[in-house]
Amino acid sequence: MTTIDSAVRLTQYAAGGGCACKVPPGELERVLADLPTSREGGDLLVGLDNGDDAAAVRIDKDRAVIATADFFTPVVDDAYDWGRIAAANALSDVYAMGGTPVVAVNLLAWPRDRIPFELAAQVLRGGADVCAQAGAHLAGGHSIDDPEPKYGLAVTGIGDPARLLRNDAAVAGTPLTLTKPLGLGILNNRHKATGEVFPEAVEVMTTLNRDASRAALEAGVCCATDVTGFGLLGHLLKLARASGVGAVIDAAAVPYLDAARPSLAAGYVPGGSRRNLDWVRPHVRSTVSDDELLLLADAQTSGGLLVAGELPGHPVIGELVPAREQLIEVR
Repeated sequence: MTTIDSAVRLTQYAAGGGCACKVPPGELERVLADLPTSREGGDLLVGLDNGDDAAAVRIDKDRAVIATADFFTPVVDDAYDWGRIAAANALSDVYAMGGTPVVAVNLLAWPRDRIPFELAAQVLRGGADVCAQAGAHLAGGHSIDDPEPKYGLAVTGIGDPARLLRNDAAVAGTPLTLTKPLGLGILNNRHKATGEVFPEAVEVMTTLNRDASRAALEAGVCCATDVTGFGLLGHLLKLARASGVGAVIDAAAVPYLDAARPSLAAGYVPGGSRRNLDWVRPHVRSTVSDDELLLLADAQTSGGLLVAGELPGHPVIGELVPAREQLIEVR
């Protein structure tokens, strides 16, 4: 670690951190409500209709272009790790649609008068290394001078228009699989407050969802979403509404990072996680504690895939059921 790294805590230059700084889901839905959506039978296969992970446009019978953009404020203090996490998170939107990322461009905002620009180079190097790991070209991008540091990617990928993973294709009677443990938002919040480093969390956030996406396609899955800023419950609610189904979650089956529960007990809960729970609570029937619901609503950064189907090596955490008044039941 260089002298610059040890002297600068990037998380202290941002009001929020990672996907926990997303606009609250209820507010976002109200803003987007009047914008144009996909036209039935048109080439825009996935648009704004159901808040899916990326846009998908058919270019011929065998190929669809998948497009997304994702960026956020520092979630860790290490510049290189932040770059890797942000890139893995942006690429995840393409994997969550069942696609393969092809090309990405950088999105960088930097307070040049407050943070050494040498650290921005480390952020960009982290993003480049993850794109190389994904086999995606990284070419150029856009940067601005901004009071708060932000980084991410705009990503373009390709997929089979007949085999996209969509959040509106779930069927009752299907198991639900989660491919990464939860607790990332809580641990990132603790890191921001104390400077403690959680290598397990960094490892999870920098792991690509590529293999899980491929496994889902090989298993014939047609419905999935990734679990990021709206938490497991928030993304599950969007999936259930879009598909016209309900869901039952077995809270004891959900995996968590080792330090997540002690950190929750110590009070390190991001505001985004509390907002997520407030938003989903009217749609949830639960027999578990509020602390358990907070964990399930925790705002993840570069989280795993929530898959309507079984994937070898990953836990089944519940099942999809016929729709009911309260779409999600947590037991």
